[in-house]
Amino acid sequence: MSTFATPKFRKEKGSTFHQELKTRVNNYFVENKKSATGNWSLYFKAILFWTLYIALYVHVVFFTPNGWIAFGETLIMGGLTAAIGFNVMHDGGHGSFSKSKMWNTIAAYSVNALGASGIMWNNKHNIIHHTYTNIDGIDDDIEIKPMLRMCETQKRYKIHKYQHIYVWFLYTLLLIIWVFLTDYTKYFSKKVGEVPIKKMSYFQHFAFWFAKVGYLFMMVALPIYMVGFTSWLVGFLALSMFAGFILSIVFQLAHTVEETAFPIPNNSNDIESEWAIHQLQTTANFGTNNKLLSWLVGGLNFQIEHHLFPKVSHVHYPAISQIIKKTCQDFNVKYNEYQKMRQAVVSHAAYLKRMGTA
Repeated sequence: MSTFATPKFRKEKGSTFHQELKTRVNNYFVENKKSATGNWSLYFKAILFWTLYIALYVHVVFFTPNGWIAFGETLIMGGLTAAIGFNVMHDGGHGSFSKSKMWNTIAAYSVNALGASGIMWNNKHNIIHHTYTNIDGIDDDIEIKPMLRMCETQKRYKIHKYQHIYVWFLYTLLLIIWVFLTDYTKYFSKKVGEVPIKKMSYFQHFAFWFAKVGYLFMMVALPIYMVGFTSWLVGFLALSMFAGFILSIVFQLAHTVEETAFPIPNNSNDIESEWAIHQLQTTANFGTNNKLLSWLVGGLNFQIEHHLFPKVSHVHYPAISQIIKKTCQDFNVKYNEYQKMRQAVVSHAAYLKRMGTA
């Protein structure tokens, strides 16, 4: 049986870009006497979002408001699902939520309460996506075949001519497919795409199933018992589809726009650029002047900063973005940025349209 080999990044002789980048960012934290992890502004968000989510869940399930109020509350819960994922789970998964390993673990695995497996997310996102960003056949984030063609190396079908139109509906299905299909696909195949998952411990197997069963009880069985199947279905779809749309948009605007690259390994299975340059080539920022957007999406509109320094909490991204941008200028490295979110949305649609016709 052949072993899947991931590509290697070329280390350019004499290149000091990545080292200089790390030195400058590290100096920022030393000189300002700041920790690179989260602070009380992040902890406030975590408490606020989880308190609102739990309060709305209790109100909808146990106090059953009238239809339109319940529908509105489930939509808000969908937005909170995405916000908790962006702000709490994401930082926790990268070890940047807190100095405490325990709190990082709690934050990371809070995603289990939202339906997704923290174990599978770690393999898919932290290990694979962050290393092999936008590399076809490895980065699971661009594997949406056959419905979407995300790069030139993927096969084009006739339906892709319209993908820039129907993609917005597909994005609403992300969370449902993630929770009820792809987590299980990864678990049973023991792979993320073609990349094998590290052997799971007995505790991890137990944790996977405990979380899944717990979610099915809290979000499916109990609500159906309390409010009835039809009311549950409407509310569950409102929550899940709204959350899925937000999650999809934020992650896709960062990597599948006209300015980002999709490098192909050479015959020696090497990537032509060093890792840091690769991250800059395959990633874009958007809406960086919008403070409310940054607050809601956990700084993931500063995706360049996140990919270069994933162990730095998102609360520091606006500050270190200026350092990274200046370093890129000094080393003549391109820094992809859409200052307004709508510009990135238009670019994403244009990119998908080109992939569907060319």
